[in-house]
Amino acid sequence: PIDVITAPSLRLDLDRDQHRLAETVRRHRPRLLLLDPFVRLHRIDENHAGDVSAILAYLRALQREHDVAIVVAHHAKKNAAPSTAPGQGLRGSGDFHAWGDSNLYLRRLRGQLLLTVEHRAAPASDDPLHLSLVSDDADAAHLEVSGSQRSPDPHEDLDSAVLQTITDAGPIPRDALRAALRVRNERLGNALRRLVAAGRVHQLGDCWTLASPVRSHDTL
Repeated sequence: PIDVITAPSLRLDLDRDQHRLAETVRRHRPRLLLLDPFVRLHRIDENHAGDVSAILAYLRALQREHDVAIVVAHHAKKNAAPSTAPGQGLRGSGDFHAWGDSNLYLRRLRGQLLLTVEHRAAPASDDPLHLSLVSDDADAAHLEVSGSQRSPDPHEDLDSAVLQTITDAGPIPRDALRAALRVRNERLGNALRRLVAAGRVHQLGDCWTLASPVRSHDTL
């Protein structure tokens, strides 16, 4: 059986609505409570760690008291760099990433839907799952695991992001490049070394720029 909450509004930052939801869970005893999307279920600033942690603490207490699994659907940042780790790409406070026992991240990369899975207390698969949206008819649209495909190389993603940023910005200092990509200094250094070795970029004073293509000349 599937039940739907039809209340016109539910705000998890309000004590009244917290009591109403807890009473609904107590009365119906669901095995799974799905809250989707999180952004429509509160009035707080998602970047304020204290406000976010208070709501997540309430949901954790609800889960433990009523022995119910809780799924919270949350959005990623629209401007997250391609190289950003999935958990770091979530909107708002970092408490979201730390709260989940299992986190599933769905993103589109180079035309593919990728599902990455993390678990707090169990190892996750090294490679993301490749998904396809299948629609035989209007009522049967669903996601399926695609056939085996080459998983995107994380180095390739970061290298492409570095090249694109340098292309857009022109010669750019390393600190500005790192800030634009939001990556650790070590990862950026490794990417720059790979691109230098491949002849794609070079350092010009304090800035990084695209390498000029090498032209071949006929020997006279």
